[in-house]
Amino acid sequence: MGLTSRERTARAMATGSDPAAPLPDRVPVFCQLSLGHYFLNSGLGPFDVWYRSEGFAEALLRLARRYRFDGVLVNLPGRPPDLERHIARVERGEGQDVIRWRSGGFSVLPHDDNAHYFTAEGRRYFPRFEEVDPERLHYVEPWDVSDITYPFTWSFEEAPRSSSDFFPEHHLDALRLVLERTRGDLSVHSEVFSPFSQLLELLNYEAALVALLDDPAKVHACLEALALGAVDLACRQAACGVDAVLISSAFAGGGLISREHYAEFVLPYERRVVEGVRARWPRVVVYTHTCGAIGDRLDLLLETRTSGVDTLDPPPLGTVEIAEAKALLAGKAFIKGNLDPVNTILRGTREDVRRAARGRLEAARTGGGYILSSACSVAPRTPPENLEALAEAAEEWGRY
Repeated sequence: MGLTSRERTARAMATGSDPAAPLPDRVPVFCQLSLGHYFLNSGLGPFDVWYRSEGFAEALLRLARRYRFDGVLVNLPGRPPDLERHIARVERGEGQDVIRWRSGGFSVLPHDDNAHYFTAEGRRYFPRFEEVDPERLHYVEPWDVSDITYPFTWSFEEAPRSSSDFFPEHHLDALRLVLERTRGDLSVHSEVFSPFSQLLELLNYEAALVALLDDPAKVHACLEALALGAVDLACRQAACGVDAVLISSAFAGGGLISREHYAEFVLPYERRVVEGVRARWPRVVVYTHTCGAIGDRLDLLLETRTSGVDTLDPPPLGTVEIAEAKALLAGKAFIKGNLDPVNTILRGTREDVRRAARGRLEAARTGGGYILSSACSVAPRTPPENLEALAEAAEEWGRY
């Protein structure tokens, strides 16, 4: 009997840092899909996927089965089961819907992209750095129904929660549904935002970057608090039974911050998340998703003690050549990605995708430690047949 997808992925991750671990039968395959791709291709409407835990879980599993993925990433929080009592009306439109909330604000939900919440005046809210008290921070979830609030409240709750009871029970509903329905066959991964990403989402990007220069001491205090929240959430996810926790660190590439700022504001806090989860859940793999130009900081990524590196954007999107990354990271961390999600998977033909996948497999499969994947999220309008080609390529050229 062959390996299950879960076993295959577990072996691929283990061989990244332990060359003596048993190899999988072949390279596993799975991509992080954009929410817009689920909206367009799961057969479920955008409202059901974005605002209902049941809908998101079903969309994940439908497309995992269609594309023969070996794993899924659960990267939206669960939604309140009584959420619709907060809705005044839904205005259906061509290409997007508008949800009018009883609180007075509204959300714009494109049919091919993430929703955003706006105040009644039509603005997105971000607190000023001067008004943020680090002691009132725990975790920032940018994809909560009511978007960014400060102090943070969940989905129109009236009062902030204490750090000891910060995450509402429904927060893990989509994750629980996926775990229940996969029955141990698929590798199930959850997501937490890195402390640095949380800070950028809280303040908005420009204001957060200015804060690094204006008041680094306060920034460090904020990151300390947000690291504790990330560990809290990751451990709750681990308690549900996930195989791995992904730290989403999308703003740590060279196009946004320097190597020096990465070492100061990203590295130590991501290491605290990795170590905090491992201390309580040593069986759970913790790895890192970092976009863009990271070729000059792969060594620093390893200093976070992460078990793996996800995306590895190739030129022109990033600066990572797969053979160089494999040589640097082999025996230290597994790698996932490097297929250009725009120029190859979105814009290319099926044969372009197969050719590119074969090249990655030939460069990275030796010795294990590789998961075939798009470098970053699959774009909403990516042709499904291009994604179907990935499992075919792994079957043909990814066997050990």
